[in-house]
Amino acid sequence: MTRRWSVGSNYTCDNVIVMTPRPIETSLINSSWPLPDGGWPENIAMVPYEYSAAPAASDPPSWLDGSNCQRFAYGVLALFGIIFPPLHSSDLWEECEVTEVTLTPKPLDLILFNSTHDSYGAHVGVWMSNTEILHLCQEVGRPASWSLDDFALRPRYATVIGSKRVINY
Repeated sequence: MTRRWSVGSNYTCDNVIVMTPRPIETSLINSSWPLPDGGWPENIAMVPYEYSAAPAASDPPSWLDGSNCQRFAYGVLALFGIIFPPLHSSDLWEECEVTEVTLTPKPLDLILFNSTHDSYGAHVGVWMSNTEILHLCQEVGRPASWSLDDFALRPRYATVIGSKRVINY
């Protein structure tokens, strides 16, 4: 399979393999993904999607009790000691003091998807391996691991806006 994508372009692939998105499982987390020093929280696979639980939200008090995609992604980074400002996706994409755009994502980079090239309202996930992006979306309702192909199959996520690497934290 050939994957072609670049910052601000629609993701395209040849010979798309349809894969069913799968909620994350403990056995999956311990495979090829980076492992936080303290390990993964026991309830990481059960974090509920809550639209109103944006990055700066105080309710629920912990990102593990409910999050939107951004708050969840920043919570995952925090497990690795990467403390990220509570930015919405459009602010994240424009920000350049703490992050940089990268054309080759690595584990723990943030990746943004949308139906268009607009970063406003973009979905944010965490690149965990070459084949897995950890994210929290309303469609599944709890954390899931999807491939780029899984995102490409959904019009809402078909455009890869790009990936950002945290460089100062």
